[in-house]
Amino acid sequence: MADEKEKESAELAVADLQRKVREAFEVFDHELNNTVDVREIGTIIRSLGCCPNEGELHDLIAEVEEEEPTGYIRFEKFLPVMTNILVEKRYRPIPEEILLQAFEVLDPTKRGFLSKEELIKYMTEEGEPFSQEEMEEMLSAAIGPESNFIHYRDYITMMVIDEN
Repeated sequence: MADEKEKESAELAVADLQRKVREAFEVFDHELNNTVDVREIGTIIRSLGCCPNEGELHDLIAEVEEEEPTGYIRFEKFLPVMTNILVEKRYRPIPEEILLQAFEVLDPTKRGFLSKEELIKYMTEEGEPFSQEEMEEMLSAAIGPESNFIHYRDYITMMVIDEN
C-alpha cells in the first residue's frame, strides 16, 4: 500500500512539473503552435529555477532541436527533456553563501561593496569574461544608481532563487 501511495505521489509531482514547463513554454509560444524561438529556451529554463551555464544550455538546445535546425523548438521534444532535468534537480543555482564568498574574495578589505569600475574589471578580465550585453544587464541590476557601487549582500539576496 505504501508503494502505491509513493508511486501516486511521484506521478502527481511529475504532472505538476510538466504543468509548470507547459506554462513557461506557452509564455513564449507567440504563434500558439507549440513552438518557441530557440533563443527563448534559456529564458524558459531559467524561469523554471534552473541555472545552466552557456555550454550546458548549448548542449540542451542541441538535444531538443530538430535534426535540421529550424530556429524553433517544439514543445513535444522540450517537455520530456525539461521534465527530466527538473526531476533530477540539475542546473541548481549556486547557494547564497558561495556567492557571498566569491564577492568577498574580490573585496579583500571587507568593505561590503565593489565599485562599478572594479566590477567591470573583474567581469571582463578574469575567468570567462562577460559579453558587453551581459555586463550591461548585470550593471543595471547590481549598481546603485546614486552610489555607483554594488553592495553585494543586497545583490545576492535579489539574485538568489527561493527553492520553496
